[in-house]
Amino acid sequence: MTVDLLVVGGTGLLGGELVRRAIAAGRRVVATHHTSAPGDGGTWRPLDLRDPAGVRSLIDELGPAAIVNAAYVQQGEDLRAITATAPGVAADAAAAVGARFVHVSSDVVFRGDIVAPLDEHTPTDPRTDYGRAKADAETAVLIADPGAVVTRTSLLWGGPVVGAQERLVLDPATTFFTNQVRCPLRVDRLAAALLELADRPEITGVLHVAGAEAVDRLTFARRLAPGLGVDPTRLRGVVDRSGTRPDHLHLDSARARRLLAAPLPGVAADT
Repeated sequence: MTVDLLVVGGTGLLGGELVRRAIAAGRRVVATHHTSAPGDGGTWRPLDLRDPAGVRSLIDELGPAAIVNAAYVQQGEDLRAITATAPGVAADAAAAVGARFVHVSSDVVFRGDIVAPLDEHTPTDPRTDYGRAKADAETAVLIADPGAVVTRTSLLWGGPVVGAQERLVLDPATTFFTNQVRCPLRVDRLAAALLELADRPEITGVLHVAGAEAVDRLTFARRLAPGLGVDPTRLRGVVDRSGTRPDHLHLDSARARRLLAAPLPGVAADT
């Protein structure tokens, strides 16, 4: 089987959307899972990202034309192995077989204390362990494969199943931080952009791929609420004074909008 696309981390919100869209487009897709494959068709392979030899072996065996790495964990004992180290291993293996490598990173590589749009040239300064793992992965990927593209995105929502952002809105006990600003993007929008990037090897380095609208967490939740049958006025806001999380993460995605055909609208346009 000739593999057009390997999706690493195919069981997550983004990974599942990538698999569905790629199959619908007629691509020959293989996706990886850690514990069990979804029962929705497709070609699935088990992969333990904590095992560098296993990562290299699978990529060498499949020899895909392109790889999108959507796998990560946000915390726990495997944070460094999966989120920080595995992407560099996969990028190195991709370069060895001539595969296009697209890595998904995050806005949390920034500290969040700059109240202005952050472009690709803004220095990273992560505040959290997860942010540090994501930043280290970016460096490792681009060292291993200078022809790769590292896409930084923001909060994801939408899709055929209720995701993390929607679950927060549905939980009446949730309060939403009014001083945390992000650029949410509907998951199918990001998936379309990533699949386009898989076919655009001339685009390399870091690329911000996020929504066009910078909104605080309460505003974002209130935009999602009507579609979930929730009264937006019942959602409560609070200021996060812990100092442990980034506050203002306004990704400037102007370069992506110039380069890509895939649209990247804000939440207001998609709700």
